[in-house]
Amino acid sequence: MINLMITLLINIALSTIIVLIAFWLPQLYLYLEKSSPYECGFDPLGSARLPFSMKFFLIAITFLLFDLEIALLLPLPWAIQLPTPKSMLTLSYCLIILLTLGLAYEWTQKGLEWTE
Repeated sequence: MINLMITLLINIALSTIIVLIAFWLPQLYLYLEKSSPYECGFDPLGSARLPFSMKFFLIAITFLLFDLEIALLLPLPWAIQLPTPKSMLTLSYCLIILLTLGLAYEWTQKGLEWTE
């Protein structure tokens, strides 16, 4: 128990020191060339900080949700070998049903259509 406490204390102390150094190390002044999105020496013709499409953002979030679903379902073959696979299968089916309902809702609300 003492070893665990010492390890946690050292980890917290090192993390705190690294975070404090990260706050104090950067230079406090910014000049025009440093804040410019182009560092190759020519003047930009327009602003490089353009807003992105909200549709793209929604598609990206949907992709992340289904990617997370795959990550959560990957251990399923090993979980079937447990003494009680019924609970794991029930939770997996609930996850699949929940995500399917979410996809159906987004589809009916026309959230997956790129053009309006």
